[in-house]
Amino acid sequence: MINQQLIQRAAQDILRSKKTIAFTGAGISVESGIPDFRSVGGLWERFDPEEFAHIHAFYADPAKVWLMLKEMFTLVMTAKPNPAHIGLAELEQMGLLSTIITQNVDGLHQAAGSKNVIEFHGSHRTLSCLKCNTTHDGTSLTIDDLPARCPRCSSLLKPDVVFFGEPIPPKAQSYSFRESNSCSAVLVVGTSAVVYPAASIPIMAKQRGAMVIEINMEPTPLTGQISDYLIQGSAGKIIPAIVEEVKRQR
Repeated sequence: MINQQLIQRAAQDILRSKKTIAFTGAGISVESGIPDFRSVGGLWERFDPEEFAHIHAFYADPAKVWLMLKEMFTLVMTAKPNPAHIGLAELEQMGLLSTIITQNVDGLHQAAGSKNVIEFHGSHRTLSCLKCNTTHDGTSLTIDDLPARCPRCSSLLKPDVVFFGEPIPPKAQSYSFRESNSCSAVLVVGTSAVVYPAASIPIMAKQRGAMVIEINMEPTPLTGQISDYLIQGSAGKIIPAIVEEVKRQR
């Protein structure tokens, strides 16, 4: 049961805010059929991250790592935006959401219509050759094309996602930190807030006086410490409810 009072409060806070951003994690895409890798049944239960998701592992045995990547691609390529993604895109279209900073690599925010999306951990939509540095479009690939090879030099391609042991893309990090330091409200949606440096984004916003509205299935380290309040439940139900309340109050 959604807490209607908190829905009304969130709508009021968004309408009062001079600049609102969203910070999203794996939880927002679970309803699109992409399980949280860290959850029960997630990829990390079957594939040791150190063995399959570390950049050194990719360099050492890219063909082996592609066994895990093919599963990732299967999930990402078949997923569709859910009502939470669509609701955030609608807030942007209404001029009430400045930026989405996402830890996800699935491209579902863009597929839902969001224009200003910072992909903190990269994207599965492009692949790069670590040998000749060329970048290739991954959206036209099918599962039968994987593992993909560089058409220029025939080396195995790597998806442009941040592996363990790799730095955050500098532009994404600096842009994210700039947005978190200049917003007056942040919607934290579907993240466990334990992976750094991404998890520092709502903390930085709070330190600058921003309102932090948390939308999660369960409490996180942010709850009661950084978040001003938690609306507990499914993002696919809560975000659309907030959008409708915003329309009602506007």
